[in-house]
Amino acid sequence: MLASSPSSTASKEAPLPSLRSSKSGKSASAQPASAPSRATKSSTTPDTAKLAKLVATQLEEDKAENILQIDLAGKSPMADHMIVASGRSARHVAALADKVFRKMKDAGASRVHVEGLPNADWVLIDGGDVIVHIFRPEVREFYNLERIWASDAPPTKRAAGV
Repeated sequence: MLASSPSSTASKEAPLPSLRSSKSGKSASAQPASAPSRATKSSTTPDTAKLAKLVATQLEEDKAENILQIDLAGKSPMADHMIVASGRSARHVAALADKVFRKMKDAGASRVHVEGLPNADWVLIDGGDVIVHIFRPEVREFYNLERIWASDAPPTKRAAGV
C-alpha cells in the first residue's frame, strides 16, 4: 500500500502478504480486511489497458506459454481485460503468479487478490478490471476458458474432439 501523503517516502512499500495458506486449509488473502471496496477507485489506479499489457509482457518475459489476452469490455461487467496463460509445472505457475502479483502492485493496482496459489494448478489473480488466470496445461485444457470468453480463440484439443 502506498502512503497517502507524498512527503512520507520512508514507507512507500508495505511488505507483501503471505500468499500461501496455512496447513489449516484456510484461503489465502492478499489484502487485509480493512481495504477499501472494489467500487472505490483511487486516483493512482493504473489504466486497465496499460495494466493488461504490462501483465502480458511480464508473463512473456517469464516464459509463460500460450498467453491469450481477451478484451471483456462490453462483454462482462466484472472486468475489462482477462489474460489466460499456462505454466509448465505447478512451480512455474506459482512463480508466474507471484511475479504478476508483484508487478500489478508495483504498477499501482490497489486491490489485488490471489486464489489457488497453494496447489498452483489454476491461479486466479483478480486485479479489479484486469483478471489473470494461470494454469498448468492439462488444467487449462480441461476448463477451456478461451471457448467461453474469446469467440476468436483457436479451439483447444478437447473442444476439437481430439
